[in-house]
Formats: sequence, C-alpha cells, structure tokens
Amino acid sequence: MASRPLKGQVALVTGGAGGIGSAICHTLAEAGATLVITFNRDQARADALAAELPGAGHLVAQVRVEDSAALAALAQRIGEGPGRLDLLVNNAGITKPVPHHDLDALDDELIDSIFRVNVRGAIACVRAMRPLLAAGEGGLVVNISSVAGRTGLGSNIAYCASKAALDNVTKSLARALAPQVRVVSVSPGWVEGEYALRMPPALVQEQRDKTPLGRIASPGEVADAVLAVATQLRFTTGAVIPVDGGRPLN
Repeated sequence: MASRPLKGQVALVTGGAGGIGSAICHTLAEAGATLVITFNRDQARADALAAELPGAGHLVAQVRVEDSAALAALAQRIGEGPGRLDLLVNNAGITKPVPHHDLDALDDELIDSIFRVNVRGAIACVRAMRPLLAAGEGGLVVNISSVAGRTGLGSNIAYCASKAALDNVTKSLARALAPQVRVVSVSPGWVEGEYALRMPPALVQEQRDKTPLGRIASPGEVADAVLAVATQLRFTTGAVIPVDGGRPLN
C-alpha cells in the first residue's frame, strides 16, 4: 500500500488471530497502524501473525474479552507502552450451529456464553479502552456484527440476537461517547473463512446462490470496510455498514 493513512496510530483487534481478525490486522498494519492483538487460546498463531505483519512494535496479549480485570490491565499496558489507542475493533465472538427449532439444544450455558462474549465483552472492551480512545483527537470503535442481527437467520437464535444487540450497543455508544469517540458496526454476511469451511459445502453454496452479488465476502473485504470507516467515513457514527452482497434482499 503506497499510502499509509494510519501511520503512527495504534489499533487493538480482539480475537485478532482468527480468519476475519487476521485480515483486519493485515489491512490496518499495511495502512501504517501498530497492532495490539488479543487471543484466547492459540498464542502460537497470534505470535506468528504479529511477526508477519508489516511494521514494528506489534503487541500480543492473551485476554478474554469477558474478563474486565484483564482488559483493564491491557489498557494500562497500552498506555505505558504505545501510549495511545486510536482504533478498537471488537472482533472477538463465538457461536455454535443449533437449528432454530431445537430450543432444547440451545441450553442456558450456550446462550449465556454467547452474550457474555459477543455483547458484554464488546461493552467491557469499550469501557476499559475509553480513556485511551477519547484522548487526543479522539478514537474509533468498530464492532464486527453480522447480517444475522438484521435477518434473524444465522447459526442459532442466541447468536442472531447477540448481533442485533451489538448493533443496538453501537447506536447507544455512538450517542454516549460523541464527539470524542465514533462507534460503527461493520456487518458481514457469510464470509469465505474458517466458519464456512466447517459447514456443509451445499449450505455454503446455497448462501452464495441467495446473495444477489453471486458470492459471499472474503475476509479482506470485511477488513476493507473497517479501514474505510477509519480513513474515509470520518463523519459516520452510530451506523451499521453492511458487507453482505445484498443478502437480506433474498
């Protein structure tokens, strides 16, 4: 990338070593940002990602987003290290395929864990990082949502509800944190990545066929949307940016 519009900036990507997360990290690093990458279990993968990113000074931290004390410690580490935080990407999320009609399989622990990570975790990250984000010229929060929050079609009912809640959190926080911090959701449909690879090929092809643009997104296209919000859509806050190929139209 010839232009480096994020040069000198610091970006935190939760769940950064996953398929979408690693694409976001690459795109932001190529734009000049220094990355802080959190992971839950696979440190080797996170370390390998940090090592292959362009630029220097990237940090890796094992932090569960539902652990508020760990998030506060990470905020202190960022403050004492890079000394600033310009962009928080709430990318960490979990789900499990459960047919929507099978309410017995959607047990209480699964429901609670989905909301702990996908909703409470995002709020907790913003709460911990707010002082850093609000310093200087102000910062940006990008919540990685899902078309499931709009359509109610997704891996399970609780997941769909969690993404709808996350979009609502985006709107509420955009109002509450303005003008110092902008908050935006980026909302993909199906993505050609790890989750799709675990699904039956016929199901993935069905999603391609039902998408007006005739395919599903690449992780890089989700990352491009994050970069666009950070560098081009500077007067946008409280919005949900779709990256779904028009999937809700069908």
